Amino acid sequence: MRIFLLALFLVLSLEAKSIFSNKEQADSSVYIESLKDLVIATQKTRGLTNAYLNGNTATMLLVYSNRDEMKKAIDTMKSLSLASDPIIGPKTTIISKSLLKLNRKAFKLKPTDAFVRYTQHIKQTLGLAQTISKRFSKNLNPFGQEASSVMMEIMLPMVEYVGQMRGFGSGLAAKGSVNKKELAKINTLSNKIKSLNSQLQINMTQLMVKYADKLSSSVKFQVADINKNVMSYTAFSEDKFANDVTNIDPNTYFDNGVKLVSSIIKAYDTINKAILEDSKGWI
Repeated sequence: MRIFLLALFLVLSLEAKSIFSNKEQADSSVYIESLKDLVIATQKTRGLTNAYLNGNTATMLLVYSNRDEMKKAIDTMKSLSLASDPIIGPKTTIISKSLLKLNRKAFKLKPTDAFVRYTQHIKQTLGLAQTISKRFSKNLNPFGQEASSVMMEIMLPMVEYVGQMRGFGSGLAAKGSVNKKELAKINTLSNKIKSLNSQLQINMTQLMVKYADKLSSSVKFQVADINKNVMSYTAFSEDKFANDVTNIDPNTYFDNGVKLVSSIIKAYDTINKAILEDSKGWI
């Protein structure tokens, strides 16, 4: 009986955890983290550079600090095995060189030009994330494949669209007026965020059922918090910019955008920890 129970325990344990460790998945987890860090640091650099070019010289040191964070993220990406891939490696190098070039001349650009160029680089980074998701999924465990796909193809784009709406909307609020083109942009960004959130809610509900043994129970509450913040932020944006823009406090609007991004990143980090843990295996 004791042998039978031990055998049963071993079988159940192996179902929850692979026998062999998966180094590719472990590296992917670190790469996923670095991609997120690069997107966030580039967003912050974009916003702070825009503030500096509009006269807030106090942001200069913060700009340099976030440029350093961008470099750290890229250096980590280059140090991993994924960087030797014939497609991933060159794309990473292109992003690295072009960001370095932009950082060198950003303070000489017009505010709108600098904002657009940093936004283009973030799009390149998101494109890299999706390439990695598709190209390396076959090397990951089933949970790692599905979870990383959600993170790189849904969560990272959500972070960027919220970042764009946060910056653009707070600028409109500071100006105290909005034209039809600007309102259309707010509504377009809002719809993109809501669409991605719908995908996130569906995909994460499925993952939490399918991989209940791998995901922390806290993820359920984190994903629900994202949903609540998305609904609140987008509803406020669509209503207030159309009907009451003069009563939007730019700092509060920006801070609420930060709150939404933070809720997405919190869930992102929790899921990525689960991917890393899933890579360990028994051997």
